[in-house]
Amino acid sequence: MSRFGDATTVERIGEDRYRVDMDGGFGFAQALNGGYLMALLGRAAVEHSAHEHPVSTAASFLRVAKPGAAEIVVERRKSGRTTEMSRLTLVQNDAPVVDALITTATLDPDTEPVWTGDQPVPALPPVEACLGMDAAPKPAGPKEGLEGKDRGFADRVDMRFDPSTMGWLDGRPSGRLEARAWFRLHCGYEPDAYSMALAVDALPPVALNVDAKGWSPTVELTWHLRAVPAPGWLAVLGSGRLSAGGWFDEEVEIWDSAGRLVAQSRQLARTGRA
Repeated sequence: MSRFGDATTVERIGEDRYRVDMDGGFGFAQALNGGYLMALLGRAAVEHSAHEHPVSTAASFLRVAKPGAAEIVVERRKSGRTTEMSRLTLVQNDAPVVDALITTATLDPDTEPVWTGDQPVPALPPVEACLGMDAAPKPAGPKEGLEGKDRGFADRVDMRFDPSTMGWLDGRPSGRLEARAWFRLHCGYEPDAYSMALAVDALPPVALNVDAKGWSPTVELTWHLRAVPAPGWLAVLGSGRLSAGGWFDEEVEIWDSAGRLVAQSRQLARTGRA
């Protein structure tokens, strides 16, 4: 199995309980990525359901999750012919870390859209014209002896950033809530609902182009699986409407290699300060 597949495995240990071993490679400075946590919760929801896909996830982030063992507790709220709804809680060290309401259903991969709106598919520069993960700021501290070391998220996730949205790196922020990138996993794991849960929370915070200076913790994130994605690169497009009073919103659309809108998300986050 691929690294991401291994890292999102859930093991049933009771009627409504699953054990997980959370991989520190999907986080930054020992704080695990929220999208990675939603991927774990989505797998448990599907494992507990008669349906194949987590089509709607509304997650509230209560505490920072750390690498290592944890449990997921599932409470079924509704079970129907076409959908099932459950409340899931990720618990670590006897404390709730994430609460999520997840709806599962089974999507037909051959379904064609009935209506897609008047907007064209958003354009990104070609992959080769974008900035790789090495463009991100390097951690402070001594560099000697770091060659060959595991770089964590950067060694798991291959992202190529639209240069026009990365001006904050050298003190030239665009002044707009925006971030855009190509996304895939280094291990070769092809896009599915679980990797898209990771992708919707993988961009640098859009507020870095306006007023944020550091880590911007997500408070609540809701995302929807709109279609089964085609193999290949995913285009991840982030924007926002308002940054005020230490809070900002971030909306993400994901388009697959076939030019289809396959996921949407919206989150509320705190504005990071250096």
